[in-house]
Amino acid sequence: MNLRDLQYLVALADHRHFGRAAEACFVSQPTLSTQVKKLETELGAELLERSPRAVLLTAVGEQVVAHARTVLDEADAIRGVARHAQDPRAGQLRLGAFPTIAPYLFPHVVPTLRDRLPDLELLLTEEKSAVLIEQLRTGRLDAAVLALPVDDDTLHTELLFREDFVLAVPANHPLAVGASDGSEQAPISIDVLHDERVLLLTEGHCLRDQALAVCQLAGVGERDGFRATSLETLRNMVAAGAGVTLLPLLAVRPPVAPSPAIALRAFRDPAPHRDIALVWRRTSVFRDMLPEIAHVLRTVPGDVVHPL
Repeated sequence: MNLRDLQYLVALADHRHFGRAAEACFVSQPTLSTQVKKLETELGAELLERSPRAVLLTAVGEQVVAHARTVLDEADAIRGVARHAQDPRAGQLRLGAFPTIAPYLFPHVVPTLRDRLPDLELLLTEEKSAVLIEQLRTGRLDAAVLALPVDDDTLHTELLFREDFVLAVPANHPLAVGASDGSEQAPISIDVLHDERVLLLTEGHCLRDQALAVCQLAGVGERDGFRATSLETLRNMVAAGAGVTLLPLLAVRPPVAPSPAIALRAFRDPAPHRDIALVWRRTSVFRDMLPEIAHVLRTVPGDVVHPL
């Protein structure tokens, strides 16, 4: 058994097709098929169910693949240790962020990270917070941008900034009169939510929990009938007049284009907000460099967020 054979097996588990798995591994299909068959012979167990239309994992195969993923992740970690020993500012850094911040934060900070750390290869991942935390714990990520709180003694939390929420309403809504970008009217109280249909994300999104907390402060419970799977769906539903929603400030500032069908209203202080942090394992080989990355992430334009 060798790492390459395990890589082939994991590729088959991911693609469920010999041709696509071979392409992903940059080998010929016969090579991949032969090596996986040899692995089955060595282990004395069938790992795959082969059919003309699909490749299925047996129960044993599922278990072997789970262990293989761990072995391959650990092998990558070993390579990372070696690269890091040669040059602490080189190698490959796997950085994650949750979906309602990743596409709005990274455009602000990635160019600066590339300028300051030109030899560091950044691999960016977008996943829900629970997935990011699990990938941090298992070593599949080196660091992640998360909303607080994060309760795990094995993880280090470096505060970045506070991001306020704004209320997004349809352009013909009474709260939208005279304002198109939230800056032309006086800030509003969260009490205005009491009479509104607040649209929320589905379960598993931290923004859903944050928005629910704001609604509860305003004495508003969740209303059935609609849940979105993405921030863009929420935005489009508000534009269509289906209700109002809370949007994080980074998601409504350039380079995000404004929507003429949506008006934004700022809240009075203390505005509802979320605190954002960079989180990594205390034992990470990048632990001496990650504070520098945190410093760059903290330099999002000051008129958008509040550094912590």
